[in-house]
Amino acid sequence: MKKPSVNQDPDLEAHSTGIIKRHLVRRPRAKKMWNLLTDDAEMQASWRMANYVASTKLGMNDHGRTHAKVATASALAMLDLLDGSQFTPDIIAGKFGDRDDAALVVMTAMLCHDLGNMVHREDHAGLGVTLAIPILDRLLPAIYDDPAQRMAIRSFILSAIYTHHGVPRPLSIEAALVCIADSTDMTKGRGRVAFESGSITIHSVSALAIEKVEIKKGVEKPIGLVIHMSSSAGIFQVQEILAPKVRAGPLADAVDVIAVTTEGAHAAGKTIVSGIRMQGAKFVPLHRGSSGSTRASPGRKK
Repeated sequence: MKKPSVNQDPDLEAHSTGIIKRHLVRRPRAKKMWNLLTDDAEMQASWRMANYVASTKLGMNDHGRTHAKVATASALAMLDLLDGSQFTPDIIAGKFGDRDDAALVVMTAMLCHDLGNMVHREDHAGLGVTLAIPILDRLLPAIYDDPAQRMAIRSFILSAIYTHHGVPRPLSIEAALVCIADSTDMTKGRGRVAFESGSITIHSVSALAIEKVEIKKGVEKPIGLVIHMSSSAGIFQVQEILAPKVRAGPLADAVDVIAVTTEGAHAAGKTIVSGIRMQGAKFVPLHRGSSGSTRASPGRKK
């Protein structure tokens, strides 16, 4: 059997790059940092090596350039959905910068968050901080002349890298976005490489059940994450990977998480549950109506 490439779908990367660029249109500093990072030879090599260790040596899902860009697109989309809500980015609330700077922090941390995998999976978040520092010290002076602001921006980026797994918990809004967005890259395209390489685990199998992750304005919360599943196996990705990261940081009350099975799965009779919705520390079932929509089960009174 031909060994799959450690690189993910180039169409997915191109799609994510398009989303990122749209979010950066009116953010000149973040756009400049994007160009510096994505054109940087050290970053390109770091993504390649991080993915080599994670995918080839450890049999994990993609942790390279494509994953970084998919997660970055999600993070920037969620950042924009927070506009006008009570969840103000800490860069702005702390008067360290504006929305452009908040986008730069989120984007840069997201692009760099998995660099530590090039050394080892163990403590890769801490290793990522160490590896990102020289890159940031080399590139940030091209954007920020003021040493004090440059140091503040670097601090926010490093904090987000260090907490992107949710342990220790993210402390800023920007770090929480990075933490959550990391787990929104859960679709079957990411899981196929590991599965076809022979790594048949609940992680790879459940990832193959995720058809699409939709990021949109929530009904009652600023951010809505709707995960579309081809089978109920995808619930593992939602409950065990995504949900803990949503709960970990200061955006726990800002994100609505819903997972629903596709119409095709229902028609084929291949589903156990119609869907689930996160309510605090637990999930409650969703029931499919005659129109194919879903609604939450009423909570029990205690």
